[in-house]
Amino acid sequence: MILPRYHIGPSTIAGAGQGLFLDEPVARGRLITAPDAIPRVYTFDEINALPDAAQLLRATVRWFEDRYTVTPEWPDECYINHAFEPNGLWHLGFVFAADDLPAGAEITVDYRHLLAPGQEEEFLDARSGERIVGFAWTESLRASTHALAALLG
Repeated sequence: MILPRYHIGPSTIAGAGQGLFLDEPVARGRLITAPDAIPRVYTFDEINALPDAAQLLRATVRWFEDRYTVTPEWPDECYINHAFEPNGLWHLGFVFAADDLPAGAEITVDYRHLLAPGQEEEFLDARSGERIVGFAWTESLRASTHALAALLG
């Protein structure tokens, strides 16, 4: 569920395809997205055991611990792109505005929180050229919890 008004359009990030853009300002700390309509979560091993695992991994997001959502229907939330210095904070499936965001801002999150530990994205970070490799669960939770506490503090 995407809370503010938004649209999908050509990304400002080289090679990213489409992006999710705000149609209204969002204040620092406010929710941008929240999980909804998630009928099931999978372990990473369960996903890898599926016959179409290679295709599904592109639509797989870590929600908590070793549990992942799979959304091959590609809802609009999937157009949130990666950045190592994102304007959205991913925390347990929620995306919070990391700063006051103006209308027109393209929403980004750090994909290292969404990937399995050690899982590497098929592409490099557009800005730095660095590999995007999933955090361990405890590292992801510690970092996002600390960032959220600072954001709301």
